[in-house]
Amino acid sequence: MNELEQLQKKLRVFAEERDWDKFHSPKNLVMALSGEVGELVEHFQWLTEEQSLHLTEEQKEEVACEAADVFMYLLCFTEKTNINLLEACEKKLAINAQKYPLRKSYGVATKYTKFK
Repeated sequence: MNELEQLQKKLRVFAEERDWDKFHSPKNLVMALSGEVGELVEHFQWLTEEQSLHLTEEQKEEVACEAADVFMYLLCFTEKTNINLLEACEKKLAINAQKYPLRKSYGVATKYTKFK
């Protein structure tokens, strides 16, 4: 069992111990995930680019907690939907490599649909 699977198991046990699994449908989990992403965004909403690169220790701790919430909800969602997150990431990275070849995408933020 890899570290990701171990964390998924801990999250599953945590929810089961509290009788929360009945609330953890894919719909509810993805909605919770969206809410947590919003909470993460709030920490950066009014920062400048420079400020976002140099968080204080307090800001970093708060952002780390929000990032953990996002990650944990994503892990619960992928477990509930039987998605192997590591495999999905590998596949998506290969797809992105095709969509964004170096010669067209190096140093630009243009979406692949705008390439000529």
